[in-house]
Amino acid sequence: MEASTKESEAQEYNPFEHRQVKKPNSFARSLANLLKASLGSGILAIPLAFKNAGWGVGIVGTVIIAFVCAHCVYIFVQVSRNCCKAVRKPLLNYAETCKVAFAIGPKKLRPLASTAGAFAEFSLVFTYIGVCCIFTVLIADSIKQLFDQYVPGYILSVQYYCLILIVPLCLMVQIRYLKWLAPLSLMANVLLVTTFGICIYYVFKDEITISDKQVVGHASRFPAFLSTVIFAMEGIGVVMPVENNMKKPEQFLGCRGVLVIAMTFIMLLYGFLGLFGYFRYGDNLQGSITLNLPMNDWPAICGKIFIAVSILFTYPLHFYVVIDILTKYAEPYIKEKYRNLSQIFGRIAIVCLCGGIGIALPMLEQIINIVGALFYSILGLIIPGVIETINRWENLGKYNWVLWKNILIVLFGFCSLISGLTLAILDIIEKLNQKME
Repeated sequence: MEASTKESEAQEYNPFEHRQVKKPNSFARSLANLLKASLGSGILAIPLAFKNAGWGVGIVGTVIIAFVCAHCVYIFVQVSRNCCKAVRKPLLNYAETCKVAFAIGPKKLRPLASTAGAFAEFSLVFTYIGVCCIFTVLIADSIKQLFDQYVPGYILSVQYYCLILIVPLCLMVQIRYLKWLAPLSLMANVLLVTTFGICIYYVFKDEITISDKQVVGHASRFPAFLSTVIFAMEGIGVVMPVENNMKKPEQFLGCRGVLVIAMTFIMLLYGFLGLFGYFRYGDNLQGSITLNLPMNDWPAICGKIFIAVSILFTYPLHFYVVIDILTKYAEPYIKEKYRNLSQIFGRIAIVCLCGGIGIALPMLEQIINIVGALFYSILGLIIPGVIETINRWENLGKYNWVLWKNILIVLFGFCSLISGLTLAILDIIEKLNQKME
């Protein structure tokens, strides 16, 4: 009787009616924000994914992964709304949703609620640290190409450029408020779109040959395809902020909702660039398609400069996620008079950590595969599957179809994680052995 009363109260509570969001976003602006979050520098690595899988497998695989990623976002948002009703809160972020799902789930799992929330938060931290490492190496690679071509007297390894980059990055991450990052984010988006246009121009500049391109790649390289596409396509870390700040959050899901429209557009765009980028450059593709652009044309030179500057400007935005979570856990243990100083040196330490990883492993393709396989598989596939199962434990559908479906999703996530991580590590070992020889 008591359980049914609580359930009816939860059903009656409408979190949308209690949300008080300053300057909520319209449907169009929410769609733009979700697209902006998913269409980052990862799109430039998609042709490399098609090289690893073959163009036929690449097309089919991109569609399937887009569907699975979209479904995982869908179920996570649904769980978050159910949790809002259960605890009578207007909105919950990613980690809070995980915590509440465990707290109201099966009794045996409730003691794990705080652990689940902390695990989700630190998964986000390590994910964005990985992204910052990728950004460091990608900027360094782009700068190295330009300097090797136009300043031949000072040819340095990519590690030195990673080291030099630490200085401007340490200064940029001292910006502490999102509103001050907005102009940099806007400029970064303009430069990224321009770079994408330049890449399309060079892809279709000359006649494309298909006959020498593989329809099906080598099976051993398929995990690299999975890792790269998951890395490029996953934006689940920003999904809850977008949904939570909508003027009409009920428009986020549904056949004509923000999620479906955004993921359909992303799937088509990724498939288009991946397919024709592979047709153009074939087995010569590098970690980012911008690195394949010629060095003797001004549009291509501008593209390389634009992507380096775009990522430089985007770096503080991704860094904000890391420092925001770490500050939450560290600040209670720091005296108030030392907090400003700890912020300054803490930010510098994290930038140095990311730069140090880039210096130790300046291998763009392999770092992308590690981040995609390890972190985005956890955040975008494994956690949503687990959380929905827990939230719907009392109602798993006919023949427990929700349970079996989520088992498949979690298994897919673990397979992507293990195979992608293993392949990336083997690639790193192979490259290190080649250098030693």
